[in-house]
Amino acid sequence: MKSAPAPRRRTWWRRLTAATGLLSVLATALVGAGSAPAAAAPAAWTPKPAPMTTPWTNQVSVDNPLPEYPRPQLTRPDWANLNGIWDFAVTGRDAGQPAAFSEQIRVPFVAESSLSGIKRRITENDKLWYKRSFTVPSNWNGRRVVLNFGASDWQSTVWVNGAQVGAHKGGFDSFAYDITPQLNGGSNTVVVSVYDPTQTGGQAVGKQRINDVNPHAGGGIFYTAASGIWQTVWLEPVAASHVTRLDMTPNLGNSTLRVKVQAASGGGRTARVTVSSGGTVVGTATGSPGADIAVPVPNARLWSPDDPFLYDVRAELLDGASVVDTVGSYAGMRSIAVAKVDNILRPVLNGKFVFQTGTLDQGYWPDGIYTAPTDAALRSDLQAHKDLGFNMVRKHIKVEPQRWFYWADKLGLLVWQDMPAMDTGKTPDGAARTQWEAEYHAVIDQHRSSPSLVMWVDQNEGWGQYDQARIADEVKAYDPSRLVNNMSGVNCCGSVDGGNGDVIDNHVYVGPGNTAPTATRAAVLGEFGGLGYKVPGHEWYPGGGFSYEDQASVGALNNRFVGLLDSIRVGQLPAGLSASVYTEITDVENEANGLLTYDRQVVKVDTARVKAANQALIQASRTPAPPVTLPTGQYKSLRVTTPGHTTKYLRHAQELAYTAVVDSGSGALLKSDATWKIVTGLANGNCYSFESRNYPGEYLRHRDFRIRRDASDGSALFKADATWCAVSGTGGVRLSSANLPGSYLRHIDSEVWLATPGGGHAWDNAATFTEDTTWAVEAPWAP
Repeated sequence: MKSAPAPRRRTWWRRLTAATGLLSVLATALVGAGSAPAAAAPAAWTPKPAPMTTPWTNQVSVDNPLPEYPRPQLTRPDWANLNGIWDFAVTGRDAGQPAAFSEQIRVPFVAESSLSGIKRRITENDKLWYKRSFTVPSNWNGRRVVLNFGASDWQSTVWVNGAQVGAHKGGFDSFAYDITPQLNGGSNTVVVSVYDPTQTGGQAVGKQRINDVNPHAGGGIFYTAASGIWQTVWLEPVAASHVTRLDMTPNLGNSTLRVKVQAASGGGRTARVTVSSGGTVVGTATGSPGADIAVPVPNARLWSPDDPFLYDVRAELLDGASVVDTVGSYAGMRSIAVAKVDNILRPVLNGKFVFQTGTLDQGYWPDGIYTAPTDAALRSDLQAHKDLGFNMVRKHIKVEPQRWFYWADKLGLLVWQDMPAMDTGKTPDGAARTQWEAEYHAVIDQHRSSPSLVMWVDQNEGWGQYDQARIADEVKAYDPSRLVNNMSGVNCCGSVDGGNGDVIDNHVYVGPGNTAPTATRAAVLGEFGGLGYKVPGHEWYPGGGFSYEDQASVGALNNRFVGLLDSIRVGQLPAGLSASVYTEITDVENEANGLLTYDRQVVKVDTARVKAANQALIQASRTPAPPVTLPTGQYKSLRVTTPGHTTKYLRHAQELAYTAVVDSGSGALLKSDATWKIVTGLANGNCYSFESRNYPGEYLRHRDFRIRRDASDGSALFKADATWCAVSGTGGVRLSSANLPGSYLRHIDSEVWLATPGGGHAWDNAATFTEDTTWAVEAPWAP
């Protein structure tokens, strides 16, 4: 067996290049010009040591971190970045503004992170306080000034020059205030308080838990909390009548982009929307703010992971013939739906089924926790998906900044967006439900125009679950242009399936399991895998990592992972599975089941090999092979196809399965032992069972990996052990276990075993694995 390469450092992050097009040029130009005079950074301020350093940890500017324009689908030429060093204090949760701010924090990194310079545990008894000064540029005179927050977790109150300008609850949606009345024409002061109870409150919390901020044992699938401001804070000047949001929905049926121009003080104004490509206008239309405007996009170039083409969009508000506000944006022309494909309900992109293969992406960083250190870092995880051949990513119970969605749109990845869950094991009260649903609607509004986003995932494994069916229906009504998943992991952990939505979603570890479509829902595998390998020198807490199935070496990891992808391609895809989400793209704290290490310094798997397996899976969905059928009710014999052993047949002897040479001169007993009646699967009508010719009522089954002939005891376990699903093989058929999909009937050294590609047993040996698991179905030796 050829050994896989040892772990190696990857340098793909050094090859990141700036995006092209109008939007990125504008954003790049604004990086320097758009920064407000920063609060002076005292020489004493330094970041705290990170538990692990990423390639970008030391690239973060002290007083101008994350300088890129933060809102790519609603851009303006004038803005001022308020990221950088702010004065900081922590008080009791019920305290008022402190008299002194004795510390300093680098915004927008959370207080628990090393990049913030604080790196301290924040509890439900604390309140965070932020303060800085700013001066409004003189060329903004005559316009309104809006203070924007990308996100702050969780309850934020904002004062400008001593006057409260607003308060917000929500950790994952943006908010903004018109602060014009509070400005004084010179140096201004903004103060922000944030209270974040994390899991002790009732709000959307995702994977956050109040833990020690230093690496430690334990933590499981939950991670360090992220309290306070964690996305960019910025100022922008706007007209009194101005655009606040663009809701853009492509309509391929009539070749238009449907746009609602949401506006403040838009009464009596006209909205004009122009769509262009490479500077050439392809369509323009006008209408009222808040109403649908159908902009023609003839002969549209469709957005897809293979061709993530984006059109430039400009929206204007007009007062008569005068333009009072202009914003830039972009859009992708694509559709997403579910439809019957060869009589199986599938998700279809632009009217065609393509298998969605992706990973679970938690969005955590060892240096910034919730906030990527740089925009290049934010892009890098998505680029890693592309490098590995994935076409989809499930953003797991966290909502990323809008620039993350821009990169998904630009690079071409389908996005499943989870709504962050409330705490596990609790039934949320009325106030928590009202808040969670309001925040969910805000998240939908803020990302509804992203072409990459194809599915909303309402709830996960029953965490904080309630009203599953109602919520799924409401989300579908609120955004009918996307798929809705009422519960990811309906088979897991006490979750309750609402019974509706566009997909039925199982979690199977290691998997891939059997998820069957229904008459109304496509089948998806929302989580599987979790293969673990710890890379020395790249562990968050050395020796503390865990996984769903540890791998002994990089070679074993590669074989096992590629084996899972191949199993989906040859088994689950033809049986009706339409998407799969591997756990996970990177290690996260003590979870060691990433394809990359937590510090993003090492890609654990063979990139080329994984990419080829993903591409084969995607291609198989485009040109699906016909289902493999066997003749039920007939006696047949199963011949070995491995070169050099093709005179052998599957037979039983003393209740165990073997292979033996059978020919015309063989005795009657051997011929009978090598003959099987093919019947409908005992546990699955789409699969098969093999009944002994000379021991009626006894079947070929697996037990402790050994294949044997046993009498049925009528149990569900026996029926599943004795059921085999047929998949295509070169020169024959491969028989996959119904209850351990991806494991196959295999002969090795004349014995017959249940073998798994990449497994750790002797009978899982990779040499001639495919040939040894392929059987020719031939005329019976004992008719």
